[in-house]
Amino acid sequence: MNSFDFYSPTYFVFGRDRETEAGAYVKKFGGSRVLVLYGGQSAKRSGLLDRVNESLRSAGLACVELGGIKPNPKSDLVYEGIELCRREQVDFLLAVGGGSVIDTAKAIAAGAVYDGDFWDFFSGKVPEKALPVGTVLTIAASGSEGSPDAIITKADTLEKNAAEADCLRPRFSILNPALTESLPPYQTACGVTDIMAHAFERYFTNTPDVETTDRLLEGVLLAMLHEGRRVMEDPHNYEARANIMWAGMVCHNDVMGVGRKQDWNSHHLEHVLSALYDCAHGAGLAVIMPAWMRYCVEHGGEKRFAQMAVRVFGCQMDFDDPKRTAMEGVNAFRAFLKELGMPLTFAEIGAKAEDIPKLVEMNHIGDGVTGGYIGLDRAAHQEIYEIAAGMRD
Repeated sequence: MNSFDFYSPTYFVFGRDRETEAGAYVKKFGGSRVLVLYGGQSAKRSGLLDRVNESLRSAGLACVELGGIKPNPKSDLVYEGIELCRREQVDFLLAVGGGSVIDTAKAIAAGAVYDGDFWDFFSGKVPEKALPVGTVLTIAASGSEGSPDAIITKADTLEKNAAEADCLRPRFSILNPALTESLPPYQTACGVTDIMAHAFERYFTNTPDVETTDRLLEGVLLAMLHEGRRVMEDPHNYEARANIMWAGMVCHNDVMGVGRKQDWNSHHLEHVLSALYDCAHGAGLAVIMPAWMRYCVEHGGEKRFAQMAVRVFGCQMDFDDPKRTAMEGVNAFRAFLKELGMPLTFAEIGAKAEDIPKLVEMNHIGDGVTGGYIGLDRAAHQEIYEIAAGMRD
């Protein structure tokens, strides 16, 4: 296990109806003038936004709103939010929604106290300070409610980049699993897929002697197999949604990623798909992950995939041919994604094989190599997209 520093200061408020306490927690963490961010109209129609705003008013807090945040959030709304924060002298941001809303809040929070262009933080510069952010989570998927990360797409170029800093971790996050019960099954399945992807990005490593985090990751993956099936059978199963919501957080606050080199190639390969085709992030991952896994098994990565197959999917180890066991595990994962109703091919998310050279270019790797498990160059990116497009047997 490698040496590491780990700091995760977010205060979590978990359970039914806890969104009615939002005002008290904003006040607890020093807010007085609040920017409330949300996505579409569902937060209004459901009454959630009214409950949150009433909680803020009851706590004596001034607030303004910024809605209309869409999946795969763009930079234009971030700029609008930065100007709004400055004009209204906002000192706290409250994101009511899923990862897109939370990531937008984080980007605004960093940009509002910065003299330059906030995109600097999505081009390699690390923010040193940001306005405090709180969340009321409505989608279990991205883990942004507990992470130091944010993902934003630049509107004019479609570059989809990440920023990361401890100052971006939410001060508090309110997690009420019941708020996710109204999600369409497809969106719920996308969330489960994203959670599993966050576990796999950490699981596939060359760092030796990481048994504790291996077992934690395997436990979450097993839970997602169980709870994913339960929630698809009964969308109102509160306990299934509670387990999924907490898994989403622990999968991405990095408690299970410390001390080990991580991969992240599946996310890099997917980000350009959702940037170009505006597909759901989880759907893009469902297409890319099995293709990436197959590539890794065929290029020397079969040992850890065989371990996954045995420990997570219950396959029998073939000691004479571990590659066979590894592919059995990959196929079992692919079958689970299909069971959830996830897309598995380029065509199902509107991606086109003729765009593959453009997708490779959009990854901006030049002559470099990406990933922490099996290093990928441009030719490898090309091959994985071709596998996902059904161009390779």
